[in-house]
Amino acid sequence: MNPTELLLRPATSADLPALERIAASSVHGIGSLPQDPTKLRRRLAHAEQSFQSEDVASGEESYLFLLEHAGRVIGCSGIAASAGFHDRFYSYRNEFMVHGSRGLRVTRRMHTLHLCHDLTGSTLLTSFYIEPEYESTVAPELLSRARLLFIRRFTDRFAGARIAAEMPGVSDEQGHSPFWSAVGERFFKMSYPQAEQVSEGRSKSLIADLMPRTPIYVGLLPPQAQVSIGQLHPVGELPFQILFREGFETDTYVDVFDAGPTVVAHLDRLATVRAARRLTVTSGEARPAAEWHLVAAGDRASFRATLGLVGPSTTTLQSGAEVARRLGLRAGEEVDVAPLVVATDDEEGAQ
Repeated sequence: MNPTELLLRPATSADLPALERIAASSVHGIGSLPQDPTKLRRRLAHAEQSFQSEDVASGEESYLFLLEHAGRVIGCSGIAASAGFHDRFYSYRNEFMVHGSRGLRVTRRMHTLHLCHDLTGSTLLTSFYIEPEYESTVAPELLSRARLLFIRRFTDRFAGARIAAEMPGVSDEQGHSPFWSAVGERFFKMSYPQAEQVSEGRSKSLIADLMPRTPIYVGLLPPQAQVSIGQLHPVGELPFQILFREGFETDTYVDVFDAGPTVVAHLDRLATVRAARRLTVTSGEARPAAEWHLVAAGDRASFRATLGLVGPSTTTLQSGAEVARRLGLRAGEEVDVAPLVVATDDEEGAQ
């Protein structure tokens, strides 16, 4: 696969058939993309308005990107500007409580889950999906990380410096979640797939309103539910690893539906953002010393991102003709670039 044949762009209303195909391919737990044409049409309309609006950002914006390979849509990813804009954004926070008896000289450290809305207002990464045949290529890197360049490029559209992403938790082929069965279903008499449908993806206020406000003692849950807390569904492994390499932290929050991990980071601590450079486009082919980079250009409505060879210059970009054509680059335009392979904190510290 030629990496320069990949192109990430904003979704439009004309992409409904592609989005329907993606939604039909998704499994229980991915959320965000309901298998309902009417809801998908609304999602596309909202995304289109978010990209094109010239109004001051309100936090209600929701952006949806599609990834193409040689003109064919192969995946999607999204950004919600402010989690819980219409209502509080709920999660379970992992905590540990210590109980002790002086008389018995015994102390016990108990794992508990506290219902919270700490992440309300955070920027939320959503809707990651890549066709299985592309999972082992560089396409997922572009699909996931180009969103970070978009946020960096248009920081005025995102109020919170904190970024979060919900990862799908453990569930079987029928959508049965051991955590939901042990907790949520006791208070909200619905199966996990039904609860997801009622809440239209990941809006949890309807569910959380019926949840207990007292801590849940994990040790009192069935063993299968205990083991599932913080565990990933197989479809979440790839996007999780990409975000983990970026520097997202994984231990504090879990999803109120399936107890999948909710990863959190500050924008300026992410590897892609720290390594990103803004360059001015010049004519000419990339130099021999060039390395593969994510390259992003355009305004919000015309945002494009692809992979291209970028030289070591800290001020100018000599892009190849194919990259320039795909992104519509012209001499003098500013683009954002970030290395395809970024160093982690541990690797930087070892240098």
